[in-house]
Formats: sequence, structure tokens, C-alpha cells
Amino acid sequence: MNQSLARLAAALTLTLTLALAACSTEKLSPEAERGRQVYLSSCIACHSADPAQPGAVGPEVKGSSPDLLEAKLLRGTYPPGYKPKRPTSVMPPQTQLTSDIPALAAYLK
Repeated sequence: MNQSLARLAAALTLTLTLALAACSTEKLSPEAERGRQVYLSSCIACHSADPAQPGAVGPEVKGSSPDLLEAKLLRGTYPPGYKPKRPTSVMPPQTQLTSDIPALAAYLK
């Protein structure tokens, strides 16, 4: 019986999650939607699925500028004068995302 309840709870959770996602009134531009897909596939291992929240390893990234994204993703550094949210250098460069920086910036703004 516990397995049945667990399956029912999982199904209800999935249904509620999908319903809430469908209720979102914010329509993203095609570029921001591409950025969202890149973010969800490449960033949430360390950053939260909600970019406004801190993740398990990485800080919140909502509002990250294109300059910050370029510096971190391409060089693993920060732009001149930027004060990091966390004093770590855990994130390695993510050069495979070079062409996706404008889309990520559109999503994270």
C-alpha cells in the first residue's frame, strides 16, 4: 500500500507542477526561451532551477549581465570591478555555451 501512495503522491506532484507551469502568464521571447532551455540543461546542476534563488553550489544568477556571463563562461573570471556574490572559483569555464550567451542573458535579465 505504501508504494501505491508514493506513486499517487508523485503523480499528483507532477500534475500540480505542470499545471502551475502552464499558468505562468509571462511569455518569453524566442531568444529568452532558448536561454531558458540552455539554463535548464546546463546550469541547474549547480545553480537553482529558479535563477533568482541560490543553488546547491552556485549563487542566484538572475540579472547577470552579458559581460558577467561572458567573463564567467568563457574565461572563468569576473568583469573588471565586479564583486562576486561568493568568494569561490569553483565554476570552470563553459566555452561550449559561447554562442548561447545572448540567449542566457535574455532569459536571466
